[in-house]
Amino acid sequence: MQNTKDFEIFAAKIRLETTKMVGTRGFGHISGSLSVADALAVLYAEGGAMNVRPKEPKWDGRDKLVMSKGHAGPAVYSALALRGFFPMDWLATLNQPETRLPSHCDMKLTPGVDFTTGSLGQGASAAVGLALAQKMDNFPSKTYLFLGDGECNEGQVWEAVMFAAQHKLSNLVTFVDYNKKQLDGTTDEVIDMGDIAAKFTEFGWNSQKVNGQCVAEIYTALQNLSADLPNAIILNTTKGAGVSAVADVTLNHHMVVDGDLLVAAINECEAKLAELGACK
Repeated sequence: MQNTKDFEIFAAKIRLETTKMVGTRGFGHISGSLSVADALAVLYAEGGAMNVRPKEPKWDGRDKLVMSKGHAGPAVYSALALRGFFPMDWLATLNQPETRLPSHCDMKLTPGVDFTTGSLGQGASAAVGLALAQKMDNFPSKTYLFLGDGECNEGQVWEAVMFAAQHKLSNLVTFVDYNKKQLDGTTDEVIDMGDIAAKFTEFGWNSQKVNGQCVAEIYTALQNLSADLPNAIILNTTKGAGVSAVADVTLNHHMVVDGDLLVAAINECEAKLAELGACK
C-alpha cells in the first residue's frame, strides 16, 4: 500500500494553506474546503490517484477533476499549488482584484482547474460529459467529481447519475462530501437525503462508504473501484474538519476568519504538521 502518511501530511498542508488563504481575505467558504482536504490529498499528492502533469496542466491524457461544490475552490487551489501547478504566492490573492483564484473554481483563470463550477448541480453534468468523452476517445484516464451532500438536493445531479449508469461510465468516480450541513442548516432539516450510498446503488452505481477524514480508507476505496459501473464514494466528514476553531461554529458554511480565530486555526494546522514530523 502507498505510504498513507504522505497523504496525511499533504492533507495537513492543504488545511494550513487554505486557512491562511481565507484568512488573508478575512472571510470565505473555509469549512466545506477543510472537509474535502483528505480526499484531495489522496488524489493530488505525489503517488496519489490522479495522473496529472503539473507543468502540462492541459495534457490530453490527464485525469480530470470537477469540484461541483465550487465554493470549495480554496482547497483545490491549495492542492494545486502544493503540487506545483502554479506559484504558492498566488494563494494570497484569493478573490482579490485581478486574481487568478476566484472564490469558486474557474477553468479560464486557474491552471489545473478542469471545469468552471459554482452553480450547484451543474458540475455533475459536466463531469459526466468529460467522462463520456474520455471513454469515446479511448483514453485510460478518469474523471473525479466532488458533490456536496446538500447539492444532492438538485434534480440535475440525479439526471447525471442516471445517464452515467446508462453509459456505464466506470471511469467516473464521484465523491459526496457528506458533512451533514448546508447553507441553511443541517441536511436533515433542509431535505433529508436518507442513505445516499444506497441511492447511488439503486441508480446502478458501485457505492462505498468511508471515513472521509481517513486517507487510508479513501485510498483503499479507490483501489476497489468497479471496472463496469460508475463509482460513488460517500465521504463521512465534518464541516471544518481538522480546524476546531472552524468546526465548532454551528453556522459555518461561510464565515469570518480573522483575529483570534485565525491565529488559533493556523496554530492547530501547524501543530498537526509538527505531529506528523513534516515541515510547514
